[in-house]
Order: sequence, then structure tokens, then C-alpha cells
Amino acid sequence: MRGPHSRPQCTPAHQAGALLLVAVTSLLTRLLSAPAPPPPFPTPGPRLPAAADHLRVYVYAEDEVDGLRVLLRGRDGSVSAATCLKGQWGTQVKIHQLLLRSRYRTLDKDEAHLFFVPSYVKCVRMTGGLTDKEINQTYVKVLGQMPYFRRSGGRDHIFVFPSGAGAHLFRSWATFLNRSIILTPEGDRTDKRGISAFNTWKDIIIPGNVDDSMVKPDARAVQPIPLMKRKYLANFLGRAQGKVGRLKLVELAKQYPDKLESPELKLSGPDKLGRVDYFKHLRNAKFCLAPRGESSWTLRFYESFFVECVPVLLSDEVELPFQNVIDYTEISIKWPSSKIGPELFQYLESIPEERIEEMLARGREVRCMWVYAQDTEPCSAMTAIMWELQRKVRRFHQSAETFWLHNRSIVNRDLVEFQQWGTPVPLP
Repeated sequence: MRGPHSRPQCTPAHQAGALLLVAVTSLLTRLLSAPAPPPPFPTPGPRLPAAADHLRVYVYAEDEVDGLRVLLRGRDGSVSAATCLKGQWGTQVKIHQLLLRSRYRTLDKDEAHLFFVPSYVKCVRMTGGLTDKEINQTYVKVLGQMPYFRRSGGRDHIFVFPSGAGAHLFRSWATFLNRSIILTPEGDRTDKRGISAFNTWKDIIIPGNVDDSMVKPDARAVQPIPLMKRKYLANFLGRAQGKVGRLKLVELAKQYPDKLESPELKLSGPDKLGRVDYFKHLRNAKFCLAPRGESSWTLRFYESFFVECVPVLLSDEVELPFQNVIDYTEISIKWPSSKIGPELFQYLESIPEERIEEMLARGREVRCMWVYAQDTEPCSAMTAIMWELQRKVRRFHQSAETFWLHNRSIVNRDLVEFQQWGTPVPLP
């Protein structure tokens, strides 16, 4: 019989329980004390994280800066936003209009982290509203009216150039916009311009403007058809434009008419291919070929996701949007342009149907990122663009022509405080 102060016996059961308690305690301690990893940018299908709530973007009004209306409407003001909204360059209008309604917009310049400079120069130039020389002169005039542009050297100012020409539409971009944030679908123009205006460290590649009739989930003008009912292995629907890769595809279509569809597209006249007919052709192949044209990017890449054919990039220098979010090996193929030939068809024919279906399914999840909708949408091009823009925000603004004093005031070279800077401000 044990006395009142005797110790209980330590049985094997007690030992096992003690070891279990130590193990559980150790595990919980590690879980609770370890720093939580940052939330990853999730796959685009379910939901994209919004930009930080504190992000603020100021949008310049067209009558606020002398010359800005000309960049939007042309020299005589006759070019309408509705006109510029059409076609593959409509992003220049859509981004502007969506930012005007954005929850991140501010009307207070001193509250803004970023500044958006609206311009429809691609459209205005195409419609004869401005010449290249006038575009250059007007941009320089506009920038000279912007003290906030001067304050940061343009680092916190955003410009959209929606076509293959990129920022080269403004001939003096390298002098004036070499620090600014450029939104463009084009990542390479070294073929004609010598250097590319795209800088991967400051600029953002954006999707092209897919026709509105194809991006509405419940009212799409042309619906995909089952793989087994598609007539062709691949197609190329575009003009040859004298480009080597495209000319090769046109010739291959003649050699393999049962595998590759590549009709000569008419841009005018009675044989012009309408938008609906174009998408009906596009959907009738398992693979949509996207070779380089006048520039490295092509709208056909984005269109293919809405007719559900696997895009095959044949453009070596192409840059794609939101690469920190999307793994393009899951939704597309990139093939060397130097190997456009029969071996391309042999390769495409070797891909199992199950893999094609997997790529198409993943593409359905991702394609919401090609749609220009409000940044309040869980997944849209604007949601992704705002997230990218947030990463460009600086707490401090400086340039070669800004200085600061002990009382934190920003001054220019003549020691004039920022609030007193007059216009036009000196430019590089």
C-alpha cells in the first residue's frame, strides 16, 4: 500500500502518452510560431487578388491639360471615343473608361500614387486625325503642362500604346517616356525600330482587344464545337503581309489542304470575311496558329481561347501578359518559327486528344483575364492590370531635376517649391 507522498508508477502507457503529448505540442508550436507564407497569386479561374485598397490613380481630364484633347479627338475634334473603341486597338479607350469608373480612382493629385494619361493616338492617326509629326509635337506640349510628371521624371505616369508600334507612335518616347509605365500588347519591335520600347522591369504587357461579341459568356456570337467534329488539324486566318512564316503557312495549306486551313482574307469587297464568319472558321480546327506579322504580338492568340482551339505561337520574340500569374505551358504551345513545316503537323498530330482537352479546359479558366471588365470583377484584364500597377508604386518620387530640403519640401533646381512650379515645366 502506497503512502500519501509516494509517487505513482510510470507504466508503458504513461510513457507513450507523454511522448504523444510532446510530439503534438512541438508540432503546434512550429505551426503557430512559423511565419505564414505570403498568399500566392491564385490560378485565375477562381479569383484574382485585388490591388491594395489604398492604391489611388489620378486620371487626367481631357480639358485639364492643353493638347490632351487633341491626342484623344484629333486636331479638329472629330474622332469619337466610340470610333476608337472598335477593333483590336480598343484597349486605348476601354482602359481609360474603366479607370474613370474604378474604385481606385482619386480626384486629388496629392493623394495619387499613379497618374494615367489618356490618349487614343493609334486610332486618331489611323483615321487621319493627326500626323506622326503632330503626335510628337502634341505629346511634348502635353508633358510640359504636367508638374507631377516633372516631379518624378514620369516614373509614376501611365501611358497606353495599344498596337504593334507600341510607344514608337510617339517618336520621341525614348527621350520623354523612358521612365514611365507603358501598357502595351507589344514586347518587341527590333525588326523595324532598332530597339524595343518595351522594358520588362517597368512596363506591362496587356491583352489585345477581343471583339465584344465573343467575350460575353451567355451571349457569345460563335460557340465552340466538339473536337471530334472539327474539320482541320490547324488553321491560320490572317494576311500573309509578305512575312516569311506566314508565307510558309500559306504554301503548307496548299500542300496539306485536309490538315491546314489558310484562306486568303479579303479586307474589303463582296468577299470580305465578316466577324462571325471569321470566328466560325477559327473554331473549326484543334490548333490555331499565331505567326508573327508586322509585329510580334497577334490578336489571334487571345481570340483562340474563346473558340476553344489551342493557340500555337510561331513568334519567337512575343511577350505575353501576366506571366507572374499564368503558366503558358498549360494553355498554349510555342514552336520555333524556323521549324514551320511538315514536322509541325507531325508534332500536332502526335498530341493525345486528352491532353488537348486538358489545355482547353485550363484555357477556359484563364480567358477571363483577356476580358476588359471592371476591376471589381474577380477575374478580368483590369483586375490583373491594377494588381500589376500596384507593384510599380513608389513611396518616394525623384528625378534628376527634383531636390529636397531639411523640411521635406520638394524643390526644383532654382529652389522653387513644387507647389509653385509653373508651366510649361522644363523637359529633358
